[in-house]
Amino acid sequence: MKHEPQKDYEQILAQALRLNKSAQKNLIADLTAHLSREPEVQPATPKRSIMELQGLGKDIWQGIDAREYLNQERASWTKDE
Repeated sequence: MKHEPQKDYEQILAQALRLNKSAQKNLIADLTAHLSREPEVQPATPKRSIMELQGLGKDIWQGIDAREYLNQERASWTKDE
């Protein structure tokens, strides 16, 4: 038998809606308490290092003098447009 979460959800919701208001509030309180006790499981993601970016884009800067580039950039900040 195949597990169908959406169908399960719909069946449980239909059952919960048949409860009286007091029982519905108790159910909500119990579910809320249950969810706050159990930490949500996060998928394991490997730790990344900023050093993985080292060297990216270096080909873009080949043949460009860094000092001259900075001087041009700084000069562009004061130009009137």
